Amino acid sequence: MKTPSVSSFLECFSQECENHSSITNVIYTPSNPSYTSVLESTIRNTRFISESTPKPQVIITPEHESQIPPIVRCAKKTGLEIRTRSGGHDMEGLSYVSQVPFVIIDLVNFTEVTVNVEEKTAWIEAGTTTGVVYYRIAEKSSTLGFPGAICTTIGVGGHYSGGGYGTLLRKYGLAGDNVIDARIVDVSGNILDRESMGEDLFWAIRGGGAASFGVVTAWKVQLVDVPETVTVFSINRNVEEQNGAELWHRWQYVAPQADKDLFVGVIVVRVETTVQVNFFSAFQGGADRLVSYMQEIFPELGLVREDCTEVSWVQSTLFSNQMPVDPLDALLNRVQPGLRQLKAKSDYVREPVPLNAIKGMVSMLREPEADETIYYMVPYGGKMDEISESETPFPHRAGALYKLAGLTYWQDSEAADADRYISWSRKYYEYMTPYVSSSPREAYYNYRDLDIGVNNVVGETSYEQASVWGKPYYKDNFERLVKVKTAVDPDNFFRNEQSIPPLPCAAADV
Repeated sequence: MKTPSVSSFLECFSQECENHSSITNVIYTPSNPSYTSVLESTIRNTRFISESTPKPQVIITPEHESQIPPIVRCAKKTGLEIRTRSGGHDMEGLSYVSQVPFVIIDLVNFTEVTVNVEEKTAWIEAGTTTGVVYYRIAEKSSTLGFPGAICTTIGVGGHYSGGGYGTLLRKYGLAGDNVIDARIVDVSGNILDRESMGEDLFWAIRGGGAASFGVVTAWKVQLVDVPETVTVFSINRNVEEQNGAELWHRWQYVAPQADKDLFVGVIVVRVETTVQVNFFSAFQGGADRLVSYMQEIFPELGLVREDCTEVSWVQSTLFSNQMPVDPLDALLNRVQPGLRQLKAKSDYVREPVPLNAIKGMVSMLREPEADETIYYMVPYGGKMDEISESETPFPHRAGALYKLAGLTYWQDSEAADADRYISWSRKYYEYMTPYVSSSPREAYYNYRDLDIGVNNVVGETSYEQASVWGKPYYKDNFERLVKVKTAVDPDNFFRNEQSIPPLPCAAADV
């Protein structure tokens, strides 16, 4: 085990880079006056801004792909770990926090999007946010889109590599399902594309988390057809007078079985003295068709034409993110407003949750620690039922009715307050146990949760430890991910608290 040396790393990096004068602009150490602002610029969970949060020894914001291989080689040589950050939305801060000496590769300068309308493809650099992707596509075509995130400030590097869902998932699958090529810097500092990395590694990074395997610098994606007119609506129903809980219960039987063109998600929040159930939708078609169809499959909601707004597809991405549909320039903003502390829990529901359990969830929202908690439900079915669980590492496919997230937010800064809210989040998670998937209890990798099987492990994670969380995230795909890891990074250089481990002392026959 090497003793980490920052000075040796910086000396190595300077020697390896051909243009020494340019690299001083991309290196930030704690003595640099911009270090803190650069570090905090894309931290999206303020739980990890405290003084006690471990900080990187170095932050590097490369401007060119050629600057990344020297970072990898020099970090290996000098005993530093690497964390790669594209948008900073990591729920547990693993892209910018480590318990051991580390360097951040911040891809904030990797924002180019090249759209080819004729081929219906785009090359997207890994530090680009999803909002920028939507904007650049819309610049070139009003009838092309991409099934990426609902949140527009997410960096595509982590989003695509963990699967990545949006309002088009029922028609076209996940973001990762529509990746057709990529560029990755491997553990030896080689820059590989799909052909040179091989199909096993290409399979692994489209849902298995690229940070376990290297540094993805760009993705090539297949764009999808969208209509000129998309219809959106957002309807609130409270639980006291407007049957919000009963409508939520009924939604489980409707949304996952609906036409692929229809996405209806649910957000449940406490608003003053009531609990409010919000049904929000993006429909790939006109309002008249949507109203007629909703009256057929979900008349209880009472949707009428006045509830609907016809927009372009790119405007619908703003609407789904609870933003005004104009101006489109808002998609270019990397800054996420209203940042707070957060603890996330995710589940997959395979049998409708009984109404009495939903009413119990409503009661929990009335507790003091849940004043800013959100229950967030994303319907599956459609295309998601048609893609094999092993097509990519993302396994949550046929039979999953919806993804359920319990997102607990708070603004208090004291450690004791954080413990109180995190404890409430764990209590909610325990309450949901009988009503969600089991053996394994499935979880969404992009909503990482260190409560699952980590137990404050620092440094190397064994295969046995990793399988505790690997099975919820990947189900039977975990074993194949381990084999790929063993083949491409047998010494486990690219690692974090929930990275894929290599098999011990063995080469894999992938």
